[in-house]
Amino acid sequence: MPRNPSTGVYSKPAGTTPSVGQVIDPVPWNALTTDLGNEITNSLPRDGSAPMVAPLKAASGTVSAPGVGFASNPQTGMYLKGGGLLGFTQNGVDVSFDQAMIYAAKSGDYTALASDNNAVHRFTAAAIVTLTTAATLGANWHYTVIADGADVTIDPNGAETVDGAATLIVPNGYSAFIICSGSAFFSNKLMTKILTKADSSAVGSFVDGLTLSNNTGSPTTHIDFAAGSARSGSSFVSSAASFTKRVNGTWAVGTGNGGLDAGAVAANASYFAYALRKDSDLSFDVVLSTSATIGGVTTTLLTGYTIVKCIGVVLTDASSNIRPFFMNGADDYSFVTPIRDALNITTSTTSTLLALTVPNGVKVKAKLRFMFSSSATTNSCLVHDPARGILIAGGNDSGGIVGTMQVSSGFAVGSDFVWTNTARQVRHVAGATGGLWVFNDGFTFPCGRIA
Repeated sequence: MPRNPSTGVYSKPAGTTPSVGQVIDPVPWNALTTDLGNEITNSLPRDGSAPMVAPLKAASGTVSAPGVGFASNPQTGMYLKGGGLLGFTQNGVDVSFDQAMIYAAKSGDYTALASDNNAVHRFTAAAIVTLTTAATLGANWHYTVIADGADVTIDPNGAETVDGAATLIVPNGYSAFIICSGSAFFSNKLMTKILTKADSSAVGSFVDGLTLSNNTGSPTTHIDFAAGSARSGSSFVSSAASFTKRVNGTWAVGTGNGGLDAGAVAANASYFAYALRKDSDLSFDVVLSTSATIGGVTTTLLTGYTIVKCIGVVLTDASSNIRPFFMNGADDYSFVTPIRDALNITTSTTSTLLALTVPNGVKVKAKLRFMFSSSATTNSCLVHDPARGILIAGGNDSGGIVGTMQVSSGFAVGSDFVWTNTARQVRHVAGATGGLWVFNDGFTFPCGRIA
């Protein structure tokens, strides 16, 4: 055919350019008329009465002069962008359309690329998502991460940041939408809003679950914390699984690691357990401290964490081992083996302080049993909270909790729940001199559990 299929230029057949007086050869002229008929048939009618039978090849064009435009508005249409991408322009202004969403499941670490624009990746295991440099990904690049099996850490390239931080952790069960500005990354903050919703205006103080127990495998060094949650004012943290800390090591993040805020484990000490919340992702941890108050906890190792609330206490023995115990409801602790805190000590009309095996630095309600003997035919002994001052034992005075019954040198038994002072002490006094045994079954240390 005379029309060049690449350029579309038509060239007449040879011998169809006559001169004056020349006899016209019908062969080339018939070929010319046939070609013209064919080309007219193969041309696209302006009235649209016939369709294209092959791809339409338009000029590449520009944003201000698109390759496919309109007679009434030649600056509106389609053009070819760099990299072979299709562009749309309206009145000479580029119109952006998102590319098709891409879904994929991932089971390990991954580097997000420019081709992952508008991708949704569901991670079924713990993973680190490394982001290609922001300049390479470009402004408006966006990406969705779903953590569906374990936490996922989003780590921008080098010193670049996401929401102003070095990394962003997407907790298991949550998702995050990430967008690039061309120089940094930002999330839609929805995950953070959901996680912090409980903190926004809530008040009150409680512990739900998080009960303490000796670890089965290492009962003398490790403490287990059941799943649960804790709140103090507007601060809230929860753990969906059990958690373990050990007293023979300084604090390190994560279950099974050291729990002490400072120093080494000591003999006959009290270690208060505090629920921690990680500021970046609100995850749960525990720190152990000899301080009975949050203000006294050493925070050198706790950068990036908020101390939410005291959730319990453990005691060590003379060998610096955790005393065996079990925890009941409503913050009640029972020793596996009762402790004899007094063994036939002398009690008399002089009120005397007695130290017990209970937490130091706080008032607790000790669960005590007593045995009392006296050479007096009638005598009684009173063990009480030191906050009540100096009391006198006897029927006509402040009474007693255990006493002899008209028998010289006989034995009597009794029991009571007695509040201590912050120095672990109770007071005892008798109507007359006698001998006192005190058996300690445990204590109640209120942290906010009501069941």
